[in-house]
Amino acid sequence: MPLPSSAYLQFTPDMTICRILNGMWQVSGAHGSINPRAAVESMFHYVDAGFTTWDLADHYGPAEDFIGEFRRQLKATRGESAVQGIQAFTKWVPRPGKMTLQIVEDNINISLRRMGVETLDLLQFHWWEYGDRSYLDALKHLADLQKEGKIRYLALTNFDTEHLKIILDHGIPIVSNQVQYSLVDRRPQVQMAAFCEQHNIKLFAYGSLCGGLVSEKYLGMREPRRWDLGTASLRKYKQMIDAWGDWDLFQALLQALQAIAQKHKATIANVAARYVLEQPAVAGVIIGTRLGVSEHIQDNARVFDFSLDADDLARIDAVTSNARNLYSLIGDCGDEYRR
Repeated sequence: MPLPSSAYLQFTPDMTICRILNGMWQVSGAHGSINPRAAVESMFHYVDAGFTTWDLADHYGPAEDFIGEFRRQLKATRGESAVQGIQAFTKWVPRPGKMTLQIVEDNINISLRRMGVETLDLLQFHWWEYGDRSYLDALKHLADLQKEGKIRYLALTNFDTEHLKIILDHGIPIVSNQVQYSLVDRRPQVQMAAFCEQHNIKLFAYGSLCGGLVSEKYLGMREPRRWDLGTASLRKYKQMIDAWGDWDLFQALLQALQAIAQKHKATIANVAARYVLEQPAVAGVIIGTRLGVSEHIQDNARVFDFSLDADDLARIDAVTSNARNLYSLIGDCGDEYRR
């Protein structure tokens, strides 16, 4: 079954995206081995089901190469028009330091070559150290490369509101910011979302399923120890849950989500993703893909079959109101990467 029209968003005047993005962090090596042939074959399954938008990065192992190979096979078997129907959003995550045009362009050229394109659909820029203001130089050079046609749109990942404002004040055009956003981590609601709405910037949300912890699999389970968690995602988001509350509170959240899911004939993960999708400024939710290992295509599609009502939101708030304030504990979006 094709996805409904509500599954898509006019992200920019000339680009429509799927609101569930296929996340490719899982091919980086921190989630187990991936067979390249099986991975590319699996990418056809996602696109055929209507999931046309991919989120990746220069440091996600072979992710950019997979996109390049997928594009080549798609063009060879279905023509150029089929290739035009997919969107691949990559990232550049440099080490802080002097940022010359040569350094910036050389790195962008690597992504262009690996992905087999002349223009990157969206380049999402991350910077580790705000104290090194070379990030502004890097972004100005990226804006110049955008004018040359090497980048279609320029975006950010894990920038806080203060530094997003600084970037806009320097006249650098930004269309989106990718941040952690979930029922556990609602920090974007403090100031990021309102600022983005004011400036016509979209949010892409990751971590919305807490690496898979927000699912029936962990409902009623004893608290996992670190060695019980087999992927980098599970270990990362278990730490976030520990900061947010405790395992008992998380179980209460899963119980509330299960009740909502049963009401809508959906899953716990569907409800968690739907909640974030309905938040102001959110363009899409990134859900990780274990390419060639497991697929959740049909399950993900159910996110677009329902909406949350006032009773659902009240049930969620009754649990989350007992959680710690992550904004006070950690800071704004992305601050966990810059302690």
